[in-house]
Formats: sequence, structure tokens, C-alpha cells
Amino acid sequence: MQTQAHNGKAWQPGTGAWLRTASAASGLLLVFFLLLHLAGVALAPLAPQRFEAYAAGLHRSAWLPAAELALLAVALMHLGLSLLRAALNRRAAGNTAALRSRRTGPLAPLAAWAARSQAAGGLLLLLFLALHLAQLRWPRPPAGAELAALVAVLASPWSLALYLAAPLALALHLFHGGEAAHRSLGLLQPANASAIRAAARLLALLVGGGFLAVTLALALPSGGAP
Repeated sequence: MQTQAHNGKAWQPGTGAWLRTASAASGLLLVFFLLLHLAGVALAPLAPQRFEAYAAGLHRSAWLPAAELALLAVALMHLGLSLLRAALNRRAAGNTAALRSRRTGPLAPLAAWAARSQAAGGLLLLLFLALHLAQLRWPRPPAGAELAALVAVLASPWSLALYLAAPLALALHLFHGGEAAHRSLGLLQPANASAIRAAARLLALLVGGGFLAVTLALALPSGGAP
């Protein structure tokens, strides 16, 4: 879903162009990380021993602290840019006539909901990230105990609820953000809009559904059994 503000009609020419580009680029970098992370954690319910070997090897890597700091910087930049864009959009909406979505079709209500929930979903993902790092990064479980630590975390009803809600919020975030990022980068054209929209929705289903499936599999009574 896009409003006139997103299309540049409510902003002055050139205003916010760098903001949209930087926000889209940082979001695409985070999606790349999520795909890599999903590929790693998917081993936990499918091949527990391979998951432990993967986790131990990753955590022994000398480059990991630098990569984590870079990832944190990108995430904070994306959050800050998203909040700034939301503020500009609210200001633009206040200076124009009614800004309505022009999206039609059976998924139009979901697209509108995904667009409206970006801020709330982002805050939920931020809360999840903080809890996830506190539970499984600081302190980090010893080598060979990563899966047991993750299963123990999911044994808590409150943690499990958050670990189930986060993938749903992520899916909605990608449902809207995947298309919006291509539009911000100038890649969305009438000729390819349908294909990009379908690819963004497939990505949202893959990433959000993938993390949700991993969580559910590990939360089952035998989920952590080798």
C-alpha cells in the first residue's frame, strides 16, 4: 500500500529521496541476514548435531564480533530511518487531502493492515531482539548446548508467545516492506509491479513462516531431541 506521500506528491521534489533509498537499502541488507540466519536455525529441528556443529563453528569465528556490530548498526539505522519516514508521512498526510490506498484485489485489506502495522511490528521485533540476545547471546551457551538452551527458552509460555508473535510481525513487515523497498529504489514499474509484489509476498511467507515453523517444531515435546 502506498500513499501520495510515498509517491513524492505530498513532499517537495527531492525531499526524502535519500531517506527512502537508505531505508530500503538497509532493509534489504537485513533481509539477507534473515535468510542466512533462517538457513542456520532450520538445522535445529531437522539435524540437531549439524546445528550444534554449525553454531560452535560460527561462534569461534574471529570475524563474528565485527559482523555483529555491523549488523547492529544497520538495524539501528533502519529503525531510525523508518521512524523518520513515519514522521514525514504523518506530516505529509496532515498537509494534503485524504490519502487513500489505490490497491485493489483480494489481498488489499491485508496490504493495508501490513502498511499500518509497520511501526507496531517494528517495536515488537525490537523487543524480541532484545530478549533473544539476552537469553541466547549474553551469556552465550557453551558449545554443544545451543539447542538445549533454545528449547529451555521456548519452555517458558511468555517467551514462546513472543517467539511466535515475532515471525508473524516479521511476515507483515516484509509483506509491505518488500514492495516498498523496490519502489523507493526506483525499481518498481508498471510492467514489473505484479512480479515484484508476488516475490515480496513469497519472501514474507518464506521468512516469517520459516521462523514460525522452527519455533513450533522446537516447542513440541520432542523438538529438542537429537
